[in-house]
Amino acid sequence: MTDDRPGPQQPEQPRGHSCPPWSAGGQPESSWPPGHQPAAGPSGDPGGGTSSALGGDVSPPTIPIGLPPAGSPRSRRGRPVAAAAVLSLLVGLVAGGVGGAVGYHFASNSTGPRSVLDQPAPGTAPAMDPPTGSVEQVAQRVTPGVVQLRVNGSQEADEGSGMVLTADGLILTNNHVVEAATSGSDVAAVLQDGRSVPVQIVGKAPSFDLAVVRAQGVTGLTPVQLGSSTNIRVGQQVVAIGSPLGLSGTVTHGIISALDRPVRAGGQGSGQDTVLDAIQTDAAINPGNSGGPLTDMQGRVIGINSAIASLGSDLSQSGSIGLGFAIPIDQARRIADELIHNGHATQALLGVTVPAAQPDDTAAVVQQVTPGTAAAAAGIHPGDMITRVDDRLIDSGDALIAAIRSHTPGAQATLTVKNSAGASRQVHVTLGTQQVVIP
Repeated sequence: MTDDRPGPQQPEQPRGHSCPPWSAGGQPESSWPPGHQPAAGPSGDPGGGTSSALGGDVSPPTIPIGLPPAGSPRSRRGRPVAAAAVLSLLVGLVAGGVGGAVGYHFASNSTGPRSVLDQPAPGTAPAMDPPTGSVEQVAQRVTPGVVQLRVNGSQEADEGSGMVLTADGLILTNNHVVEAATSGSDVAAVLQDGRSVPVQIVGKAPSFDLAVVRAQGVTGLTPVQLGSSTNIRVGQQVVAIGSPLGLSGTVTHGIISALDRPVRAGGQGSGQDTVLDAIQTDAAINPGNSGGPLTDMQGRVIGINSAIASLGSDLSQSGSIGLGFAIPIDQARRIADELIHNGHATQALLGVTVPAAQPDDTAAVVQQVTPGTAAAAAGIHPGDMITRVDDRLIDSGDALIAAIRSHTPGAQATLTVKNSAGASRQVHVTLGTQQVVIP
């Protein structure tokens, strides 16, 4: 590949100061004024030049490095080179000075910015409504109806989130958020305007991990809008709002990654009394999000954030790994309504005892059947294996409990049952009613 750049330039000879001409005889013509010629050299030539075998002096006159003595005549032959050097220096100084002055002038007086720091700040754009269905719009609609809850008990302290149900202070949250509260506990709700107000517990339903509390002495709160969890779909976008790690008003975004997950809200040691039929989401949920809303992209609440999966055994130090779980709002709405109007809640009852979930389970194995219950009336026996409730696959005892609790008391259900010989049959049951026990 050829290089199109110009080669190094040879320095130009100063104009008007050519080298002394040489005579036809091979000697330079004298430029010394009369009476100032230097003494003749050994060969009789001025300047002491050395004769060449070719004839004539081949050495030009030398230019002294030092200055001549004061009063002595200066060689005119040295002036062209010295003058050229001085002229070159003057030209360089003038050019440099002019270039610097011009550069300084443009740098000082240029109308363009010299750096991004000199650019003017953009003007404030007029406020615009957020795009419909955006996370920004959901946050604006829902955040005013979300509060932070703080519990300072005699034995322990806890915190979480809650969502406003009524303008006069009814709030729905998780039972495990206020579980530490006793008669001597200090329970408070921190509202969006920064006020901290005392809270009174209205009712609790531990098996659903739900509780209703009332903020005292408040009016004009902004309730959330409740949606429905009936027709939600895997892949649907959702927004979670709450107070993770005490950071109130935190908004995260994700999708519904699974439905009908049997989850123990209080962790693996909580027992089957707290098994949830949960919505799974990858929206970031962390400790402190519990009790806050999970919404669709219209800002309607479809679930209550309640639990997260953890890779470690220390749940207090766990954080989001993209596996969060929420109680479907259709279940929570019924439980909250019963707690507000009755002070207690009810749940559907099949009437069987099943073991806790095991990794190699493929069905819910019936251990005991309670006489007089729906299971007994349907002819279910110990040793039978329940593999489906309606069209939902049952692969463990926890899955059966979660599926039954997703029904309202008195609802009908179709069970697929396999006996010890491997024969399958379908039975139709009408679920009973049981009041939720508060330990």
